[in-house]
Amino acid sequence: MAIVPDGNAGLRARVRGATILQLRDPEASTRRLEREARRLIPTATVPVIVSSRIDVALATKAYGVHLPERDVPVAEARRLLPKGLIGRSVHSVEAAREAEEQSADYVVFGPVFPTVTHPGATPVGLDALREVAEAVKIPVLAIGGVEPALEESCRKAGAAGFAAIAYFLAR
Repeated sequence: MAIVPDGNAGLRARVRGATILQLRDPEASTRRLEREARRLIPTATVPVIVSSRIDVALATKAYGVHLPERDVPVAEARRLLPKGLIGRSVHSVEAAREAEEQSADYVVFGPVFPTVTHPGATPVGLDALREVAEAVKIPVLAIGGVEPALEESCRKAGAAGFAAIAYFLAR
């Protein structure tokens, strides 16, 4: 999953191998985020989900929504998007289990490794990733400092894949 700020970055990430695009720009106005989603969705050739904004996901017919851990409950998002893909960022086994119980389709866990996009975040490591992956049945995506040399170690720890910002934008 590539986490991208706009349509152009999304299309570049798709060419670089992203299989899902998460449109995320916390600084963008609702209007700008909606405009970027409307540009990206018809041309992406992979599912596009919107970060944090269920209203924008609904208005643009995005594939789904990704929710930060402190956002609305997954169960509420599921009520609004009964057939959409719903993911949750989590930072603990308990939060992953709660997301699964509320019908999240996947969770993103980390930061697993040091990351340039969140320099103050303390990496949790592969053992913590393994613990979360073993605690839930839904897919767990690793995030935080994942680069080509570390992908396999994340998969061996139980991750179904990874989510990244810099990985797709800097390659």
